[in-house]
Amino acid sequence: MARAPGSVLFACNFNSVRSPMAEGLAKQLFGDSIYIDSVGVRQGSVDGFAVAVMAEIGIDIARHDAKTFDDLEDTSFDLVITLTPEAQHKAVELTRTMAIELEYWPTYDPTDARGSREAILESYRQIRDDLQRRIQARFDPEEAEKGG
Repeated sequence: MARAPGSVLFACNFNSVRSPMAEGLAKQLFGDSIYIDSVGVRQGSVDGFAVAVMAEIGIDIARHDAKTFDDLEDTSFDLVITLTPEAQHKAVELTRTMAIELEYWPTYDPTDARGSREAILESYRQIRDDLQRRIQARFDPEEAEKGG
């Protein structure tokens, strides 16, 4: 079983949907024991649908300050989890100069969802719930022992 990292960075394209959701979930679950942050490849701003579905489970990301890799003051993370191919490519650059563990979790972009407001929200909920399951399985030693 892998040792839990002391610091984790989640990364996606704009730091507006997937990585802030992952950051919020991980902080709620493990924020007392793991330093958690998130970034995007390019500058974005937090997405209203992401704010809404996170609020449904009691996590407030409304004041999330979207940032890029270039905005990071410290890049000495134990683990970088990328959620998009673009973020994976950017994170590989970090691992060339620093000993950072890198994991790629391909994650659908819910901003591609079309239809009614409820259908779009459901797409965001799926991403939120998938991220929550993956984070729980990756960082909770008891979950890992059960096979996740």
